[in-house]
Amino acid sequence: MHIAVIADFAEASGGAQSVAIQSALALAAEGLRVTYIHGIEGPADPRLASAGIAVVSLGQADIWDRSALGGLGAGLWNRPAAARLAAVLDGLPPGRTVLHLHQWTRSLSPAAFPVLLRSGHPLVLTLHDYFVACPNGVYYRFERDEPCSLRPLSAACVAAPCDPRSVAHKGVRVLRAVLTRAALHGHRLDVVHVSDRARDTVAPFLPSHVRQHRIDNPVEVEQDVPAEIGAASKLAFIGRLTREKGADLVASAARRAGMPAMFVGEGPAADAIRAANPAAEMLGWRSRAELDRLMREEVRAVVAPSRWYETGPLTVYEALAAGVPAIASDRTGAAEKVVSGETGLVVEPQLEALSSAFRRLADTALVRRMGRAAHERYWQAPLSPERHAAALIRLYAGLLADRPRLPAF
Repeated sequence: MHIAVIADFAEASGGAQSVAIQSALALAAEGLRVTYIHGIEGPADPRLASAGIAVVSLGQADIWDRSALGGLGAGLWNRPAAARLAAVLDGLPPGRTVLHLHQWTRSLSPAAFPVLLRSGHPLVLTLHDYFVACPNGVYYRFERDEPCSLRPLSAACVAAPCDPRSVAHKGVRVLRAVLTRAALHGHRLDVVHVSDRARDTVAPFLPSHVRQHRIDNPVEVEQDVPAEIGAASKLAFIGRLTREKGADLVASAARRAGMPAMFVGEGPAADAIRAANPAAEMLGWRSRAELDRLMREEVRAVVAPSRWYETGPLTVYEALAAGVPAIASDRTGAAEKVVSGETGLVVEPQLEALSSAFRRLADTALVRRMGRAAHERYWQAPLSPERHAAALIRLYAGLLADRPRLPAF
């Protein structure tokens, strides 16, 4: 069996990229032949080559690094990327290759789908977001700071000024969504949901005959003793600093509750965080090793108060694995792994609810009990790369066996 993992990036600069890379590594560790194809020219995670994975770049620029006109064209239909992808796929062994797409909006564009779907190889698409249906990808009304309730590409959806950038960007993204839908029409497709929340959010917008699968993301954490949570440790937000992820909520709620907070990451909400909580510690991005150290030595709880129906995030799982309680929004997919009151807290992404949760965390004995329970429960059924790879291999084997009988999209 040969697996081609396809994404925009080949370095772990975000959740979807991290999953694509870890998935490729886990499959290679199980003895499968793996090729990693990335659209954007740039550095590749050195672990890929070390694992014997062939890494192929399509030599494209990120659409956000192009001129406005160039980004518009490449974002809507990147013909050069599609042509280069087709040439790579032509060299893959027929009859035993499965294509697994993780990302496509930053370089590959909807033009990749006809190439992938007509290649003769089964295609799996992991839905790390909702771009397959929703124009802005997160099914969120940015102008209202609330989840969307409209049917994607309905008249009301097209008219809604919901884009985080501008009405003009919304128009472009609507066109991209139309092109995506057209590119997928008439073709069979298998999709992987990474959480129940993600599945329940997007499933109503997929044709009934699309084959849907539920596989957890892999979590790259070595088993160790639970973290020893100290009285002076901080509440931590880890990830891109944006309003839809609730980074600003953490800043305001921590200040109201009188609790220290740290932010690991960068993003457009950084200034709002500093204004809301001047005492907050802003660390920027940190290496994996440094993040592991922070988790075990300085973090009291990891907070993920997403306002949107986030499919993950990985940081909640990583916290539980380390024996650190997680405070998760009831809108995020990761909340399904948190036992509220036992391994952390599940709350509404609202200021008072979050402040109240933070006040409870002033009790160090309670936090330590939660951390130990989180560690124990997580390692009873860890989201390990090995378990992830086993689930994927079962899926791939079924697709290769049943390919002639798959229904059309």
